[in-house]
Amino acid sequence: MSFSLRSASLLVAGLMGLAGVAAAAAASHGSDPRLMAGASAMCLAHAPTLIALHAAWPTVRTAPLAALLLIVGTALFAGDLIFRHSAGHGLFPMSAPTGGFLMMAGWLAVALGAFLPRGNA
Repeated sequence: MSFSLRSASLLVAGLMGLAGVAAAAAASHGSDPRLMAGASAMCLAHAPTLIALHAAWPTVRTAPLAALLLIVGTALFAGDLIFRHSAGHGLFPMSAPTGGFLMMAGWLAVALGAFLPRGNA
């Protein structure tokens, strides 16, 4: 059994969904829920997208690139928000904006997949 980017995207989707629910729960117990709620929203929005990309992998040429960009972008963006909430400072300078840019690039890759199908798709 080999572990590929496709397999990793499904694994990350599950972990991202878990993190999104956990962040939502944490947001409901803090004095300022904004950071955790934002992290939750990003994780819960992109986890199902990764599942859809996993399913579309054989027919959408840009699925691997889109998945990679969305994984890294969401990890940076949500990770920065969670770290700010927990530690009082971000992961590193510009980590949230970098993550946001990567997520937008990932969505662009999804859109470009409409014009770059594989095989008979």
